[in-house]
Amino acid sequence: MANFSKSNVPQFSVEVYQNEFLPEGGREVNGIITVTSTGGGTTGGVPLPGTPERSGGAAVVIMVDCSGSMDYPPTKMRNARDATAAAVDTLRDGTSFAVVGGTHVAKEVYPGNGRLAVADARTRAEAKQALRRLSAGGGTAIGTWLRLADRLLAAADVDIRHGILLTDGRNEHEAPEDLRAALDACAGRFTCDTRGVGTDWEVKEVTAIASALLGTADIVADPAGLAADFTRMMENAMGKEVADVALRLWTPVGVEIRFVKQVAPTVADLTGRRTEAGPRAGDYPTGSWGDESRDYHVCVRVPEAGIGQEMLAARVSLILPDPAGGAPQTLSQGLVRAVWTDDMASSTAINPQVAHYTGQAELAQVIQQGLDARKSGDFDGATAKLGRAVQLASASGNEDTAKLLSKVVDVVDAATGTVRLKAKVAEADEMTLETRSTKTVRVKK
Repeated sequence: MANFSKSNVPQFSVEVYQNEFLPEGGREVNGIITVTSTGGGTTGGVPLPGTPERSGGAAVVIMVDCSGSMDYPPTKMRNARDATAAAVDTLRDGTSFAVVGGTHVAKEVYPGNGRLAVADARTRAEAKQALRRLSAGGGTAIGTWLRLADRLLAAADVDIRHGILLTDGRNEHEAPEDLRAALDACAGRFTCDTRGVGTDWEVKEVTAIASALLGTADIVADPAGLAADFTRMMENAMGKEVADVALRLWTPVGVEIRFVKQVAPTVADLTGRRTEAGPRAGDYPTGSWGDESRDYHVCVRVPEAGIGQEMLAARVSLILPDPAGGAPQTLSQGLVRAVWTDDMASSTAINPQVAHYTGQAELAQVIQQGLDARKSGDFDGATAKLGRAVQLASASGNEDTAKLLSKVVDVVDAATGTVRLKAKVAEADEMTLETRSTKTVRVKK
């Protein structure tokens, strides 16, 4: 196992974008928090003073759907085997890994006996040989796959624990509460990227798994694209250097937290995931980090104050736990302020970052609402919601989402959100729009 000393820990920076000025009686304070990590193990970053030594290393479990539907068409199972082989080839030397075959039960495909293999030329070749024996048959109970992955990953003395899960169907062979219990048990223990192949799976099911386990979700409508997608996913996983980073929010007495959301690169509401971290402080999970930047939207409600007064509305910190159980390390922090003024120009100005991401969060919401309305036969409601989505995507420059929307609606006027529902929509196009609805574009700072 490769060891990564503290010189591999990226540097984190926190920047706060907000309009701190409130009118008399104003109580709502918004801030966009940009968190950037640079200089992980792949780029030789300089450590922060006092950063604890970490054992380093990564462990990955690939979960491959082997249910009976993977044989229809037969090329789907072959593409899944090839994709998993490509992912195995992308593993960095020294990474612990295993492959799990998933049906109504979970089975170890490689290496077996409750163990993880350590990636090198020999184990990669053995894993690819084992993959040739994969065949389709049986049902789908994803909770059992996740629990087996959790047991395997828990045995690894590493910082980064990650899963990749591929399914082509609905979770029909266990109760929804069983899957929810498995997600609750696995949350915070490993991250997981999910992929739906074909068009017979349930978008909300697959995206909920990724959301609960702080991973990405996507559709691979054509199974022939699986190998390239799995390679990209594994390359991304191999770029992670620090796990379990938390966004800690401390607020003074009398301040209420309205919400905490990740808003880039995707929208994810973290409000309900808070764990208490001392008096008036709570931690929100952000998962694993490599060299990357993400944006978060924090909204708090402060007590009323008079003109000319100011206060600290919140302190945002990036926290890294000590693997030895000691005091956590503060990697970086930023301040959200409130200042009351009678200058109308100052107090009514909307910070461009806040405005941009408020629109991006609404975009994700109205796409979901529009597609749900379309499925239920409420075509007027669907037209209104998807029209608003087109308007928001156009205004924010979210070209990828705009292109996906254009496959579901005919755009008459993007600026006003005037659209007509298409009479016929390919199922893959609708599922792609729904799956990728939470992807955002960064604000131009």
